[in-house]
Amino acid sequence: MDGSTVIRSGPVRYATAERFARPRPVPADDTRPATGQLCPQPPSRLDAVMGPPGDRHPVGEDCLNLTVTTPARDGVARPVLVWFHGGGFSSGAGLRDWYDGGALAAEGDVVVVGVNHRLGALGYLVLDGVSEGNLGLYDQLEALRWVRDHIAAWGGDPGRVTVFGQSAGALSIRLLMGMPEARGLFGRAILQSPPLLIAARPRDQARALGRLFADVLGADPRTAPPDALLQAQGRTAAAHRRRTGSRLEPPFIPVTGAGPLGTPDAAFETNVRGMDVLYGWNADDMSAFLPGGGSGDSGAGSGEVAEETRRIYALPLARLGERLRRAGARVHTYRLDWRPAGSPFGATHCVELPLLLGSRQAWRGAPMLGDLPWEDVAALGTAVRAVWISFARTGDPGPGPAPLNLEGPGGQ
Repeated sequence: MDGSTVIRSGPVRYATAERFARPRPVPADDTRPATGQLCPQPPSRLDAVMGPPGDRHPVGEDCLNLTVTTPARDGVARPVLVWFHGGGFSSGAGLRDWYDGGALAAEGDVVVVGVNHRLGALGYLVLDGVSEGNLGLYDQLEALRWVRDHIAAWGGDPGRVTVFGQSAGALSIRLLMGMPEARGLFGRAILQSPPLLIAARPRDQARALGRLFADVLGADPRTAPPDALLQAQGRTAAAHRRRTGSRLEPPFIPVTGAGPLGTPDAAFETNVRGMDVLYGWNADDMSAFLPGGGSGDSGAGSGEVAEETRRIYALPLARLGERLRRAGARVHTYRLDWRPAGSPFGATHCVELPLLLGSRQAWRGAPMLGDLPWEDVAALGTAVRAVWISFARTGDPGPGPAPLNLEGPGGQ
């Protein structure tokens, strides 16, 4: 099925927020149409892998919007999947055509929600007297509350919510698992290629980066134009990269310690007890980030890609899996070995996305798909979506197609 039999909403405003303030739920008497704005952001650093987005949306700070895709607005209480996009906490949007949940909704008789939230400095700046940080996480929390309160009107069951996310979206889910406020808002979780080593940083380090950002900006962050914030964000990112040498770590990410996230993982063990969790990575995740992209000694299948993928993704995820099991979660794992013909990137970061979300048009020309015919992508996509749907419905992903190596409870 291609998703043509489902309803996809326009943008729905789930909350409002002043700059650098926590989000507030939309009042019941607020009848203003949602703007459909995306949070101001720089171009994605993965355009060379995914290709630039083909759809256009307005950009602005009234960006706390979501979209709902459902087989029908009726009384059927369907499982709900809530999508948190990747983009290094600095780019991306749940409203993009890449993340259209039409095929998932149609094939699985499920409801799919895609969430926009604040990014970069607007979402994660820590600066005394200006921003407490973690605002993007609180946006996501507010979106989950919207799902709890409103998804029944879209044919969904607020008691059967699975969150799924990729990269920074998966990191967000990992952090939400430890937030007391998130307790009960989702019972299942799918984490796709989260680089757990950079999930969050200590608040004192975030404050130092915040001061650097303010110095570079040279103006009051509360009133500076969005373009000026983005320019200062870019210069802060460059300085941070020079200081750390990290190819992955953005300057503005969630923080732990005293502040809105509280004690790190204060509620983790309580929240995840009895939860179903599916996590995994792609065999060549790091080919998207190493110098040379997908070519030469840093290409797909090279020793460097394999070792860095193991260090950044596989080993930290294995440690997370052990902690989840000790806390009483039911854990399944996967590794995707799919290497599209003609792609130098192999089983790279983001390569699973066209198998789950979006359409032929949305993914047209994506370099990571090489010269593979869309019919082949679609055929594998149907099989991979069946795994995600089974997990959302039952907590058990079932068997997977050959490039998707699955292991059940007690797995890798």
